[in-house]
Amino acid sequence: MTRGSAGSMLGVGGTRKNLSRRALRGSGGGTVGRGADPATQKRELLRKLKEDRTARDAS
Repeated sequence: MTRGSAGSMLGVGGTRKNLSRRALRGSGGGTVGRGADPATQKRELLRKLKEDRTARDAS
């Protein structure tokens, strides 16, 4: 392969953006790392399961 061949993968990944740790952890300002944190997701899932069980027990 030559240096300027079409098979070169240089530049394929786009531009790199410097992100702070807060942005990566989803503290509102950044675009990366958004979404509910795992502990919140787990609490919500447990709440829904408990509601389903109490509804089944009541009927």
